[in-house]
Order: sequence, then structure tokens, then C-alpha cells
Amino acid sequence: MRQSVRALILLASLALAWGGWKGLNAVLAAGPVRPIQTGQGETTMPRSVRKTESEWKSSLTPEQYKVMFQCGTEAPFSGRYNDFWDKGSYLCAACEVTLFSSEAKYDHGTGWPSFTVPFSEANIEYREDSSLGMVRTEVRCSACGAHLGHVFDDGPAPAGRHYCINSAAMIFRAAAAAKPKTATATFAAGCFWGVEDKLGRVPGVLSTEAGYTGGTVPDPSYERVCRDDTGHAEAVRVIFDPARVSYDDLVRAFFSLHDPTQVDRQGPDIGTQYRSVIFIHDEAQRAAAEKVKADLGREGRYRRPIATRIVPAGPFYPAEEYHQKYFEKNKRGACAL
Repeated sequence: MRQSVRALILLASLALAWGGWKGLNAVLAAGPVRPIQTGQGETTMPRSVRKTESEWKSSLTPEQYKVMFQCGTEAPFSGRYNDFWDKGSYLCAACEVTLFSSEAKYDHGTGWPSFTVPFSEANIEYREDSSLGMVRTEVRCSACGAHLGHVFDDGPAPAGRHYCINSAAMIFRAAAAAKPKTATATFAAGCFWGVEDKLGRVPGVLSTEAGYTGGTVPDPSYERVCRDDTGHAEAVRVIFDPARVSYDDLVRAFFSLHDPTQVDRQGPDIGTQYRSVIFIHDEAQRAAAEKVKADLGREGRYRRPIATRIVPAGPFYPAEEYHQKYFEKNKRGACAL
């Protein structure tokens, strides 16, 4: 045998030994494309998504069509999702059925996106693939029949499965940003224009709304409340993120923005609708409000006793639109706060 031939054989043997079985699969899978055909006696799931060849070609890129409907394979380490670790779901690029979760993705090192388990076994179809002189298990989308990749038994414990999937066969849908947990607080400290403006500036406060609460007349108007015969106080409902601002800190902010020793008034505004009140929404708020009130009293910050009442929250009636964010709309106000 010629020396050059022997050298080539030796180099090929070393390359295969170095790459191992995973590398061998990668090399063989990158062979020529072949059209999808349903063999005689082959069991497939009923297709929920059907299109003609021309429809598939028009809805997919040339690379996607080659991979998904001609069983092609993208080059290793070339796919957009090989080194991609955002949180979300991987969907079939042809029909958008969910295939895999980012939680199941891991780095197998062979150059293609790898997963330990599918999102749902019902969304995956398996077929025996005896092409290229070896027997492998092909993975397809059960909804449209598109070729996705292969599954091997060299994955991590406990299942030991390695879903080797082409990036071109998938699209990624990012996980929705988690909405912050919110809580509600309600305060009355005189004219609600100034109270809303100042509480709305506290970091962690997500929204504020001026309104009426604490009275006996349903759905009162501003004119009626101003007559001081409904029992309502001008109040502000606060939606806040407890992870950013505690209820205790909100109560302290409330006390700091007005004179809590005044009874049924605040500066020049006189009447029970201008009383100082903390409307608590649960017993935890009651305990926190009472503690802050007691602490301020012991600190001797005020020369007179704190007159602020702490009572259970009742129905809250939003004030007329022109009262909402009054300072922002008018760039000025008439409150004593």
C-alpha cells in the first residue's frame, strides 16, 4: 500500500477517535439532503397542519425548507441557537408548535442546540432513520411532520437523552417578563391633589388614583363631598411593589407629607373630608401603621398628639378625571401640602 494512502488512513482513524461517537454523528448527519417520504407500514401521527410543497417553500426560508422538508442538516456551530441561553420556548419554525423549553437546553458540545426532554411528547414524533449506513432515531414535529434532528442516548442523567436539533427548524419565543407582585395602600392627608403628587414620587409606587372613601354615600361627586355631608375623605389609592418599597416606608412617607396632628383639616382646607386617615387593607397593614404611628409619637417629632386614624378600608370611588394627576396636568396646585 502506498505510503500516502496509509498516511490518509491513519489520519482518518485519529480524527474519528478524537471526535468520538458524537462527532461521528455530527459528520454523518451533515451529508446530502434527502426528501421526506412516508414509508410503507410506517406509523405517523395525524397531521394537524398541512400545506402543499409550494406553500411550505413560500412560508420558510430556503435553509428552513432544506432542513425541515428535505432532511438537511445545518453545519455544526453555525445555528443561531447553538450558543443561545435566553429564557423561553423553542417552537417549530414551520407550524409554531412548542417543541422544547429553555429549561431543558444544555451544551452537549457537538455544535447543535441540545435538549434533555421535549416540551411535550405529544408534540414530537420519532422515526427510525437507517440512512448513511447507520441506524438513528429521527425527531419530527408531530403537527406538521417537519424534520427537526435526532435523539441519542448520550445525554445527561437521569433520562440520558440528547435531542440534537437544528436551529433552522426552530423559532424562539422569549418568556414573558414576570409582573411584579403588587399591593394596595390607601391614605387621606388633606387635599388629594398634593397627596397623590407626593406619593406618586416614592420609588416603588406603580400608580396612584385620587378618590373618595370612608363615607356612607355611594358614588359621591366632588361637589357633594365638598359639602361635608357624605362622610367621605379625599383619599389616594396607591398600587406599589413591595419588593421595592415596604408598606412601613409608605406609611412614613404619608406622615412626612402633612401635619398629622390637625383634626378634620389640613392647612386652610377645613372639613372632615380633609381628615388624616390610614385605610388599612389587612391586619398586617394595621400592625405596621400602628407601629409607625407609635414610633413617631415616642420620638417626640410632634408637639401635639398624632390625630391620624387607622381604620379598615371600605369602598373607594375614583374622583372625576380632572382631579387625577392634577399637578401634572396643571403644573401647579392650590393645596397646602
